[in-house]
Amino acid sequence: MGSERDAAFESDGEVAVELDGVTKRYGETTAVDDVTLRVREGEFFTLVGPSGCGKTTTLRLIAGFEEPTSGTVRFAGASVAGVPPEDRDVGVVFQSYALFPHMTVGENVAYGLNFADPPEGVTRDERVAELLDLVDLPDAADRDPESLSGGQQQRVAMARALAPGPDVLLLDEPMSALDARLRERLRAQVKRIQSELDITTIYVTHDQEEALAISDRVAVMNDGAPEQVAAPRTVYRQPATRFVAEFVGDNNVFAGTVTDASAAGELAVEVDGGDETLRVRTDDDPGAAPSVGDRIAFCVRPENLRVAGADGGPRDAAAPAGENALRATVASAEFLGETTRVTLDWGDRELVVRVVDPIDGAVAVGFDPEDAHVIGVESR
Repeated sequence: MGSERDAAFESDGEVAVELDGVTKRYGETTAVDDVTLRVREGEFFTLVGPSGCGKTTTLRLIAGFEEPTSGTVRFAGASVAGVPPEDRDVGVVFQSYALFPHMTVGENVAYGLNFADPPEGVTRDERVAELLDLVDLPDAADRDPESLSGGQQQRVAMARALAPGPDVLLLDEPMSALDARLRERLRAQVKRIQSELDITTIYVTHDQEEALAISDRVAVMNDGAPEQVAAPRTVYRQPATRFVAEFVGDNNVFAGTVTDASAAGELAVEVDGGDETLRVRTDDDPGAAPSVGDRIAFCVRPENLRVAGADGGPRDAAAPAGENALRATVASAEFLGETTRVTLDWGDRELVVRVVDPIDGAVAVGFDPEDAHVIGVESR
């Protein structure tokens, strides 16, 4: 996503789907807890989080497969309380393809047209041909679903969901059964289809990389509620909570006590688990910035840690002026192709860095105070 696209979806727009204080309980268990979300028209909006966080239940509440215990779900400003799924004008693609084995691919795609006329005045056959072309299966109408690959079957399921021309497309873990390389190819196709149709799409996944790659905005779910709702770049670079920082990608999270706070917005932090005092730059309003004695948490992404001794540099190189510096020891390394993921022992904790060339033994690690992001403050 480009910055202009991100900015557009941070601004106000027409709301397609709204959840207002929605809660869903099953006996003593709260699956969705007072969720308020607004999804804009034409937006690709993703719910991401670990198993049991409430993302699929939230999708089912939107689809109408579940009714809220409290709160309201609205489509285009109108409550859909009591409206059954078939009357909500949504298309749903599930984790399982659920194609009818006794029907051809074309008959599967046309199934939804038994209950609604094709949009834009086209015939059933024209609509089926149009959608199969859209999902890059133009010659598959007469084939049996079982003759298709998993990725092809998933695209047929998507075409079937789109056939009646729904206002909203809901996708629940649609690629989780596919291998990694196929998921990468298919997610690009899903995003292309969504962009071409300009259809409001709500997507559920546990895969953080997938969520960041295809979404206009992401809601990171935890314990039944979103902890952060923002553009992917914001979620990655400026996580709002410690949970988001640790769930979305690799991260190094530090906690400690502020020992100095300058007028320029730079903090000195005595960090738990190490002997060094690290400096953190904050752009927050000075009136709301942490003060001396406050406990804070901050994070630094692995790609922002500079390792002396890596990539051909001298192992004992000094950190550039103004950069944090600490000493650590290589504990393990995972070769990932383009980079190597290295785990370092530092004091009584671990750090994660990414390097190109292998390293071992003792190394010097540095990072710019501006690359640290404060994610929590406990005032003294």
